[in-house]
Amino acid sequence: MAALARWCVRHRLIAVLLWLCAFGGATAAAAVTGTSYSNDYSVPGTESGHAAQLLHEGFPGLGGDSDTVVWHTTRGTVRAADVEQGMTRALDEIAALPGVSSVDGPYSDQGADQISRDGRTAYATVTFAQQAENIGAAEADSVVRTAKAAAGDGLQVELGGSAIGLTEAPRDHTAEVVGVLVAAVVLLLAFGSLAASLLPIATALIGVGTAHAGIGLLGHAMTVADFAPMLGMLIGLGVGIDYALFIVTRHRRGLKRGLGVTEAATNAVATTGRAVVFAGATVCIALLGMLILRLSFLNGVAIAACLTVVLTVAASVTLLPALLSFIGPRALSRRERRRLATQGPRPEVPTGFAARWSALVERRPKLLGSLAVAVLALLALPTLSLHLGTSDQGNDPRASTTRKAYDLLAEGFGPGVNGPLTLVTRVDGAADRIALDNLDATLRSTPGVAAATPAAYATGGETAYLTVVPDSAPQSAQTSALVDRLRGQVLPAAERGTSLDIQVGGVSAGYDDFADVIIGKLPLFVGTVIGLGCLLLLLAFRSLGIPLKAAVMNIAAVAAAFGVVVAVFQWGWGSELLGLGREGPIEPFLPVIMVSVLFGLSMDYQVFLVSRMYEEWLETGDNRRAVRVGLAETSRVINSAAVIMISVFLAFVLSGDRVIAMFGIALAAAVAVDAFVLRTLLVPALMHLLGAANWWLPRWLDRRLPHLSIEPPECRAAHERLGRVHMDELREEKQRDVRDIPG
Repeated sequence: MAALARWCVRHRLIAVLLWLCAFGGATAAAAVTGTSYSNDYSVPGTESGHAAQLLHEGFPGLGGDSDTVVWHTTRGTVRAADVEQGMTRALDEIAALPGVSSVDGPYSDQGADQISRDGRTAYATVTFAQQAENIGAAEADSVVRTAKAAAGDGLQVELGGSAIGLTEAPRDHTAEVVGVLVAAVVLLLAFGSLAASLLPIATALIGVGTAHAGIGLLGHAMTVADFAPMLGMLIGLGVGIDYALFIVTRHRRGLKRGLGVTEAATNAVATTGRAVVFAGATVCIALLGMLILRLSFLNGVAIAACLTVVLTVAASVTLLPALLSFIGPRALSRRERRRLATQGPRPEVPTGFAARWSALVERRPKLLGSLAVAVLALLALPTLSLHLGTSDQGNDPRASTTRKAYDLLAEGFGPGVNGPLTLVTRVDGAADRIALDNLDATLRSTPGVAAATPAAYATGGETAYLTVVPDSAPQSAQTSALVDRLRGQVLPAAERGTSLDIQVGGVSAGYDDFADVIIGKLPLFVGTVIGLGCLLLLLAFRSLGIPLKAAVMNIAAVAAAFGVVVAVFQWGWGSELLGLGREGPIEPFLPVIMVSVLFGLSMDYQVFLVSRMYEEWLETGDNRRAVRVGLAETSRVINSAAVIMISVFLAFVLSGDRVIAMFGIALAAAVAVDAFVLRTLLVPALMHLLGAANWWLPRWLDRRLPHLSIEPPECRAAHERLGRVHMDELREEKQRDVRDIPG
């Protein structure tokens, strides 16, 4: 690391130009090729996935995205001559727009069911030639403008569907700008130097910008969700600014001790830079843990987020030292430079609140540790009511046209019309046809079914499908129960004596299958992520206690974050006020991604805090001093980093995207708990209580483990000298402290 930093400082112009070329090249390539994102929740091997495949093979004309135009009149009915003429003209214009395959309206013999019983609400189905991810925003905008033009006095026109949702997606970068500005203010207050405060921002922006373009290119090679670039930017800005902050802080400390610019930058990368690389590695390992789920939808998210972290870490240990050499002594404020010139170099001694807090934790570890546990339990309590499901346009903000269309359909036709089920099967012989022709009557008499259409046969008659409208909302437990009832009771009875194998598909069934697959694999995933993270900490700190405490703390941070997410999004505490729509279930893929990201981010502060304690322990062998000094010296920078990361994450609530807002609030809550409750309170309290047992590792295991150290070589040498001189004393202290542990 020292050699890399020294090269970047000596060839600073080349280092900066290489990064600018990488950023410019990736951005240009992404602009030329465009994006290709996909929100394909289908899981191979599930019943809903098989149903979708059969439907696509038998009815290729149904392959395009299907959206709705809904109109509601407060005067008379939708059959009034002026309403019918105006809407018919609008639907004809929509049918002629580019990208639209067909429009099925209510003013025909086949469309009578598309007018509500009270005659005040009607809808038309607009089928595009492509799926939503392949439809341009301009095409969807044209449909919205044409339909909205028909609205008038007493006539409300709204639109819903995946393609229409593209017009509701935010297209500015307000969230990113707000997050960066807040981070810049915090950095300026922490450093007192404008030049030093801008470097972490510049480093993070270059790394994240290059990664953002790379994710756009990645979408052409594999399935990448449309929220992956925003998620990568959210994570990248948070960790990128924080990583650079830690390195700049260490560099400034070196300058205050009288080191030259080159030596200070080299030393910062050789010490704190090691911790940055290690912390980034833990984040990447946690993210790549999603690959064991073998879900293409999540594979793309994992690779995209990991790419962002890798590039931000690379920028922190290469681009940042080059930039530090450009600004020279201006990394210090004017006051600090004057003090250095008049009083000379001197070591930076922790003072003020950080020192007093560290001493308080040392004096009252049991009391403060108990308080931290109580706070964690309170925040995690809502997690017990976690309900996984998929939000839809009924959860959009109240002012959006998609939410209004959803509500109009639910009020006019019942809640199930927003999430119909599709029953698909292959047909072979007369017995199959007879059974299918009678199935719609059976379905209509099934509890939970509001309506069912007769079987429709493909050309050649080898495939057929029926549409079932539940009498409950797509997200409700009753709809999930209906899917189970159809699969377990109704359809098996209808299949007896035939060769039918009826598959239940549709949006609601697909989301349930997706959630079931993820929940089934979640224990393996969580166990793998925790195990790999603990293994890294075991190799780095040569201790059994450190990784075990880290695993428990990280799980606590995840539980607390989930509690906040459940309260805001599932219980609806403030969701409408924040512009995030009404309450609804938590996305089924959210726990997987959140566990990955939160576990990785939690490891960051663990590494930065404990690595400083470890350095002091190696030099002195005094656990109380190591914990006290480590907390006093790192708490301020950890808290500053946490404020920056929380600000960046919360800024993404302004994106208007429900999924990204979930990530933002969850990550902000986790970082707040991690920094202000766990790392500066519970972890040091426990380490004081455990004493020298914190650093205990069986000799036989120590001999067999490879050496992967975060601390610089001089600290390792001190550790070896300490081991030769004080081993007997440390062993006695360890045994004494272990006997004193409560319980």
